[in-house]
Amino acid sequence: MQMRLADDRDEEAITVLINAAFRKAEGFLIDRDRVDRHLMQSLLQTGKFLVAEEDGALLGCAYIELRGERAYLGLLSVDPARQKAGMGSALMIAAEDYAAKAGCSYMDIQVVNLRQELPGFYHRLGYTDTGTAPLPSHVKPKTPCHFIKMSKPLAGGLNR
Repeated sequence: MQMRLADDRDEEAITVLINAAFRKAEGFLIDRDRVDRHLMQSLLQTGKFLVAEEDGALLGCAYIELRGERAYLGLLSVDPARQKAGMGSALMIAAEDYAAKAGCSYMDIQVVNLRQELPGFYHRLGYTDTGTAPLPSHVKPKTPCHFIKMSKPLAGGLNR
């Protein structure tokens, strides 16, 4: 398996991967694709996708946006057939390393509170809760929910 930054040619494969992963994980909560072409083009203008691939097949991805001393990570996605094998953790470590090398001192994430498995996963990676936030107004979940905001100091960030 290798990790690399995505380029424009990866947009469609990343879109398919994210939607498959989130459909499996959040189908109980939201009845729509997580990303579409318009959102992907916007994300690719403001940040980067780190992708994990093997033999040319995309297995996982994470969106990273550098914001001064802080980085934001979102859309961590692993091919449903490859989940629970450590790929999410490997992507997180690679994303944190990328952000630290870019000069960021902190990585910020947010997770949906109803995804009960996620806080424990991120706590084990060193993230702590920093607050809550509402879902975007255009997202209409089946059940009321909110985001849990989390953050982690990055070793080696230039501003530390």
